[in-house]
Amino acid sequence: MYNKGTIIPGLAIFVLVVTFPLWYNAFSTASPAPKPELPPGGEKNCVAPESVMRASHMQLLNEWRDAVLRDNKRDIITVDGKQYRKGLQLACMQCHTSKEKFCDSCHEYTSVKPYCWDCHLTPADVVSKKETH
Repeated sequence: MYNKGTIIPGLAIFVLVVTFPLWYNAFSTASPAPKPELPPGGEKNCVAPESVMRASHMQLLNEWRDAVLRDNKRDIITVDGKQYRKGLQLACMQCHTSKEKFCDSCHEYTSVKPYCWDCHLTPADVVSKKETH
């Protein structure tokens, strides 16, 4: 076999480089995921169970946005006898009143920059705008 002295070390280096993320994650310790502050009643009062909301809240919000803005379907959602209007401010922020304690804690941990707040006001902004008018 030709160039045996360079092929085997090259393959070894290739395997190390390709598997580096696996080795790195196996031996490093990540900080624990944050526990966002839940409103009184916790997940019992939410539109979906905590596991669903953690995994797919953005898909739910996008579906609501599309239904309300594009299809003009402003249906009211009823969960356990409680009614919610579709919307970030109309449903979610009624209970989760602190963006910093609820939304930002997880989004900072996962390095996600949601674009929700490009259009929506946080509850604190709504209060401050009412006070100035």
